[in-house]
Order: sequence, then structure tokens, then C-alpha cells
Amino acid sequence: MAVDPIPPTLAAGLEALALDLPPHTPAQLAAYLTLLEKWNRVYNLTAIRQRNEMVTHHLLDSLIVLPYLADARSIVDVGSGAGLPAIPLAIARPTLTVTSVEALDKKAAFQRQAKIELALTNLEVICSRAETLTGRSFDVAISRAFASLSDFARLAGHLAPRLLAMKGKIPTANIPPRWHITTTQVLSVPGLPAARCLVILERE
Repeated sequence: MAVDPIPPTLAAGLEALALDLPPHTPAQLAAYLTLLEKWNRVYNLTAIRQRNEMVTHHLLDSLIVLPYLADARSIVDVGSGAGLPAIPLAIARPTLTVTSVEALDKKAAFQRQAKIELALTNLEVICSRAETLTGRSFDVAISRAFASLSDFARLAGHLAPRLLAMKGKIPTANIPPRWHITTTQVLSVPGLPAARCLVILERE
């Protein structure tokens, strides 16, 4: 079985992040990247086409939130698109139960194929909208450029008592009742000059 080469950008980025990762992580991330490139040529899963940009804008940008998930046992990624950050997080934390919620069939189908090919037993993919998903509870709900803070809380607040919103610039938005911001953290993604931040909200 062919092994996907690990891009130098990915190796350098993981070293810069200094995360405690299982040994298989770089190889699995490279395999996911190859799969994403293959499907993207047909299904247009992401506007980013260059491999190195996929590494910085997708993989490293997803993994940078790992330190903020230290005590979580289960997370739900709302509006995950091509599986970001769900799949990189599932790869990097095999003991973390990751549920990916994506409304578009073609993107959910890609994620299911990635789950099979990467043998991600800790990943569940649900083709649904967050607001219609009921009867489920998670430690954390996470989103990556999914919606405004107020819409994120409104649409996904029933799924978890803590929300992690991955944003570009620090947002200014009205927070719905019963929620408050506990953390606003500027993030520095290796090789990515664009602004990034993480906003954490908790239910009162």
C-alpha cells in the first residue's frame, strides 16, 4: 500500500505547533490531504487548490485548537464542510469522540469515505443541519467560519454547554441570553499570515 509523502509544510507546521500527537498523525493527515485533493477536483469541496495552502489553511488551522479541547471527551463539528476541523482533530486525538454534522450530501459523502480510508473509528458523520439534530449531547460544539456567534449559539447551543467558534478577526456580535464569552484568544497558525482567533462561549 502506497504511503502519502508528508509535505514539508506540514512537518514544519506540526513542529512549530509543538502538540503532543500520536506517531501516526503526520501520515494520516497527509493521506487525508491527498483524498481531499482527489475529491476536490470533481466535487469542489474547497476553494483552496494548492497543496501547501491546504496544509496551512485547513490542517494546521484545524489543529491549533487542540489545547482548548484538553478536558473534552466528545465534540460535535457544526457545518464541517469537507470535515474541518473534525477529521484532523479525530486523527490527532484517537480517544476523542468526534461527530461531524454537514448538511450537503456531497461533503458528507466525502467525509464518510475519509472515515473508511483512514480507519477513523472515533468519527461519526451525520448529514443534517445542526438545528434539526436532537437527542444528542456533547461536551463541546465547534465551528469553523460557520456563522455569527449569535447564530452559532442559536443553531447549535442545544448540543453542548460550551461552544468554540473559530474565526478570522475577533468578532463583534450580540450574544444570545444564557450565554457568555469566557475566552477570546488570538491564534497564530504556522505559515498562515491571515488573522485567526478562537472565541469560547459557555451556557449560564
